[in-house]
Amino acid sequence: MSQILGGGRNAERRLAKIYRSLEPEDQNTLLAFGEFLASRNTTNVQETEGPLEPEQIPRPEQESVVGAIKRLSRSYFMLDRSLMLNDTSSLMGAHVLQGRPAGEVIDELESLFARYYAKYREEKERKGA
Repeated sequence: MSQILGGGRNAERRLAKIYRSLEPEDQNTLLAFGEFLASRNTTNVQETEGPLEPEQIPRPEQESVVGAIKRLSRSYFMLDRSLMLNDTSSLMGAHVLQGRPAGEVIDELESLFARYYAKYREEKERKGA
């Protein structure tokens, strides 16, 4: 597999070519992953004295893994998603590449976000004390 280095037009063309070669479900996965990566650069949550509370968005009855990542990212907007990238990518890969059922992966994603939120709260409370 060739590398995309430095960005620019060649990288954009290569990425577009890869996107067009994928099945629709994989295209959605690539888009969700790209959105996840882009969102980690815009996580400039205003500093407050105490920890921010998540905006709990109910889990739909039928939800894709991509949809769950988007929902949880909106719910836990205060988390630095770059710190979660490896764990989130592993779970996405387990679903897409290894065929793990979406429900199981979504359950683990919910636990993952909750664990990172607990760490966030501890750190905020420690700094505020």
